[in-house]
Amino acid sequence: MVKTMNAPAATISALSTKPSLIGLTREELGAALKERGVPEKQIRMRTGQIWHWLYIRGISDFDDMLNVSKDLRALLKEHFTIQRPEIAEEQISSDGTRKWLLRFPPRGAGRPVEVETVYIPEEGRGTLCVSSQVGCSLNCSFCHTGTQRLVRNLTAEEILSQILLARDRLGDFPNKETPQGGILPSSERKVTNIVLMGMGEPLYNYDAVKNAILIATDGEGLSLSKRRVTLSTSGVVPEIARIGEETGVMLAISLHATNDELRNVLVPINKKYPLKELMEACRNYPGLSNARRITFEYVMLKGVNDSLTDARDLVKLLKGIPAKINLIPFNPWPGTDYECSDWETIETFSDFINDAGYASPIRTPRGRDILAACGQLKSESERMRKKERLALETLMIAGHGGE
Repeated sequence: MVKTMNAPAATISALSTKPSLIGLTREELGAALKERGVPEKQIRMRTGQIWHWLYIRGISDFDDMLNVSKDLRALLKEHFTIQRPEIAEEQISSDGTRKWLLRFPPRGAGRPVEVETVYIPEEGRGTLCVSSQVGCSLNCSFCHTGTQRLVRNLTAEEILSQILLARDRLGDFPNKETPQGGILPSSERKVTNIVLMGMGEPLYNYDAVKNAILIATDGEGLSLSKRRVTLSTSGVVPEIARIGEETGVMLAISLHATNDELRNVLVPINKKYPLKELMEACRNYPGLSNARRITFEYVMLKGVNDSLTDARDLVKLLKGIPAKINLIPFNPWPGTDYECSDWETIETFSDFINDAGYASPIRTPRGRDILAACGQLKSESERMRKKERLALETLMIAGHGGE
C-alpha cells in the first residue's frame, strides 16, 4: 500500500527568497556576516556557532540558536534564511522506501523548482539518494529522469537541504525531538549513506556538488564518512580525477554497456567520452584500491545487454580496476520500450561475474510502486504541468467548437 501526503496549498507561497546560509563555506559565511555589520573580531566565533546550529543540531529557525544574542538573531532573520524546502508531496512505498517531492524558491528571475529525493531503509543502514540538478541533459534512453529536460543546476544549499530535510523527517539530529509528522524516532534508522544518484549529472554541476559534499563530510558539520558518500557519473571524464582529489568520496560509474556502439545509444555522453577514455580515468581515480573500489552500475535490459557474451566483455573491460558491479534489474516506467531481463538471466550473468572474481550483487528493486527506484525519478511537477497543458488544450478545443 502506498501512502501519499500532499503539502497544504497555503504553504506554497511561503518559500523565502532571502539568501540562505545553508551551503556556504566557512569563508563565505564569515563574509556574509561581515557584510551585514558583524564586528571583525566576532566573525570566527559567530561562524562557528552558526555552523554548529545548522549542521550538528539541525535547526531551521534562527530563534533556536540559543547562544547567539537576540540582536544578532534579529539581524540574521532580517537578511537571511535557513528554511527547509517545502515538501510538496511525500510518498511511502510498501517496502518502506520514502520519496519526497521538494519545492525550492525561485532563483533570480526563475520560477520555483521541484526535485525528488529518496530514502531507502535497510538493515543497519539508511541510504539517501540526492538530486544535483532539476531534470537532466544526458537523455539516457532507459532512464525516466532523462525524459525531463534540464531546468537548472541545484545550488549547494539545495543539495544539502535534501539531507537536512530527510534527517528532520527521520528524527535524525542529536538532542532534537522528532518533528511533528516525523517518520521515525531518533533511536531507529538514520541517514548513514549518501548517494548522488538522483536527478541530474553531478559532474555537470561541479562546484555546487563539491561544496555540498565537503560540508556533508566536514567533521564539525554533518560528519558523514567520505567512504559512505558515493558520487555517480555517467562518464564526465575530465572531472573524475578532480572530484576524487578534492572530495575523496567513493565513485560509481553508470556503465550499462561494454562497447561504444551500444553505450552510445544507452548513455549518449559516451559519444563525447568513449569507453577507452572512461576506463583510463577510472584506473587513475585517486585513492583507488581493493578497499576503495569503484562501483559500476549495470542495468539489466532484456535482449539488449544481458547475454553471457556481454558478461565476458564486461570482465575484460574492467580488468585491472578494483571494482564492484551492481546489477540493476530494469525498473519499468510509462512509455519505455525496454523490458527487464528475466531473473534467471540476471542470476546467470551475476554468477559469471562472481566466478571471474568480481562482486556482483543484484540490487533489490526498491520503491517501484512510487516510481522511486533507480532510473525512475522525475519530478511530479513536470508531470502535472503536462496534465495541466492537456486540460487547457481540451478546454480551448471545446470552447472553439461551441462558437
